[in-house]
Amino acid sequence: MRFRHAAVAVLATMTLGLAGCGGSDDKSTSDSVTGTVTLQTWALTPKFTDYLNQLISGFQAKYPGTKVQLLDQPGDGYADKVLSQAASNTLPDVINLPPDFALPLARQGLLKDISKGAGVDLKATYVAGGLDAYRYSGLGDAVYSYPWYLNTDLDYWNTKQFKACGLDPAKPPATTDELFVQAATMHAKCPDNFLMSRKPDATDFTRAGIPILSDDGKKFVFNTDQAAALVDRYKDAYQKGFLPSSVLNSDYQGNSKLFTQGKVAWSTGGATGLADFQKDNPSLKGNIAVTNALDTPPLYVQGVSVSAKSKHLATATALAEWVTNADNQNKFGHLVNIFPSTTASASDPYFAKDDGSELAHARVLAFNELKTAKSLAPYELNSDMQTVLDQQIALALKGSTTSRKALDDAVAKLNQMLSRQK
Repeated sequence: MRFRHAAVAVLATMTLGLAGCGGSDDKSTSDSVTGTVTLQTWALTPKFTDYLNQLISGFQAKYPGTKVQLLDQPGDGYADKVLSQAASNTLPDVINLPPDFALPLARQGLLKDISKGAGVDLKATYVAGGLDAYRYSGLGDAVYSYPWYLNTDLDYWNTKQFKACGLDPAKPPATTDELFVQAATMHAKCPDNFLMSRKPDATDFTRAGIPILSDDGKKFVFNTDQAAALVDRYKDAYQKGFLPSSVLNSDYQGNSKLFTQGKVAWSTGGATGLADFQKDNPSLKGNIAVTNALDTPPLYVQGVSVSAKSKHLATATALAEWVTNADNQNKFGHLVNIFPSTTASASDPYFAKDDGSELAHARVLAFNELKTAKSLAPYELNSDMQTVLDQQIALALKGSTTSRKALDDAVAKLNQMLSRQK
């Protein structure tokens, strides 16, 4: 189960050439749901082979005369595989793509805009954030994938440290503003304890309502006074000792690892994070509070896209909608720790009903977050760009440069990198 955010530079920068075609050998194009199509998934076999086979059998039974050929690609090298398929005109009819993988294909016209000609009411069927993840700056209102399975983050708080350091474990921060306030309280009472344990990144700009990318998708625009003020706030907190000094180091372990070690009092994590923390550090059992994510919850998305050049476009579209309908998504969500992207899944007690157990409580919290969760940084911001931004913010927090200059320098470099992707 893979959730990607960092765009793959090789996909984004290389011109893909001729539009890809579907995987069927049939040379005719049909508007009816018939014929052979390929469905490509990413690292789901052998663990979920039975589920996928049942999914395919159900589709073929519903649409006599159809045949689905399953292609499951290994986890490693999937981006290169998709690139190779696109460049050689062998893109599968229906293909599992996270938003960053779909972006360069959409730019090349290789994916169907499902906002036109979908067999379902997209807005009524899928959560808004899942659809928005496949809308890209500069490409209008087009949507390039049916949302499939989703995930988000919750917040985890060490209640033992809260009690020892003058904080109320029943009232942990619900917003970033409250986080700063309570971090100061913890530091005053317990100078060696930390509530904050990460420096800001692009997602913090989005939470603060700061635009990251221009509307046309051609340049980064987050070097503003508002963004600089946000970085200054973290700079002040860092220099006052509210954050561990390691957050600026290359060997920074991340807030999850530090939380597990009992070195910080806050971490983010998925709905199963509680069980993972307690497994890795049994002393945390009974000492963790779980709440919704601060401000706007993040959304991690996998989708099912349709090749714009499929020889059986109607069949491919019907298959993508079958894979992502509520019933099939609910069944999948019962098998693995992910969430369905369909609004109708709210009627499934497994996702929507808190039975009083810790795991169910976290699962329901996370599922309900999906209503407002969103992708917090544009997928044009790839991993190399994030590294540049991270380095500039670190310089600002250390006091080696001003926050505004750090953002100016980051935007200048990122826009050079972005121009090479177009």
